[in-house]
Amino acid sequence: MEITWWGHATCTVEDSGVRILTDPLFVRRLAHLRRRRGAVPPPDAARADAVLISHLHADHLHPPSLARLAPGTPLIVPRGAARAVPGLRRRAALSGLPVTELAAGEETEAGGVLIRAVPALHDGRRLPVGPHRSPALGYVIQGAARTYFAGDTGLFDDMAGAVGPVDVALLPVGGWGPYLGHGHLDAARAARALAALAPRAAVPVHYGTYWPIGMDGVRPHEFHAPGDEFVRQAARLAPGVRVHLLGHGESVRPEVAG
Repeated sequence: MEITWWGHATCTVEDSGVRILTDPLFVRRLAHLRRRRGAVPPPDAARADAVLISHLHADHLHPPSLARLAPGTPLIVPRGAARAVPGLRRRAALSGLPVTELAAGEETEAGGVLIRAVPALHDGRRLPVGPHRSPALGYVIQGAARTYFAGDTGLFDDMAGAVGPVDVALLPVGGWGPYLGHGHLDAARAARALAALAPRAAVPVHYGTYWPIGMDGVRPHEFHAPGDEFVRQAARLAPGVRVHLLGHGESVRPEVAG
């Protein structure tokens, strides 16, 4: 199996010949955010057998980025997402993207790979306002390996029990601004999550990509440092886990066999 990090929360997980794409964001600028590191992912990044959407925030559910998908690409989204986000409904209809809605604990298949939705501690609304609430989710992709894509989440009770045994964890370790509030993992909290989950390998994501325009001089270490800090914290709290620190567009084939 192979994992490619395209930046932010966008990854390709290739397992058993099936390509799963997470939270695609293929733009240079999103509202007040600008991509500060790495090129916009190339066209091949949009090639997928299924797409996972973790929650409704615009940097995770971005209908213009979904327009790059091939017609017929299945979308797997939190329950209620299509009702809450008209842009998702329009894009799915225009591009012929079938939508499957899941709640935590529910499962579906993509090309013979099992996709299981798991809980996340994060605001699931479409911000800045949202008349309907959809749950924020993580997903476990089970093929030859079990890969946990956390989306956006904070630490929560029995996180390891809710997620279950996994071989690889894709964990958010930062954000897109100098302050992280409730419902997020920073590098230290992500390392605590890693210690609880105890996978064989981990890849830090959701950091060092987008940054608010005009805030270049405000706590810039919060943009650059989370990946390295996660490696340091993980070595202390979860020394048995192999952490792969990827650059944008880089891939790794984690050793997950016993």
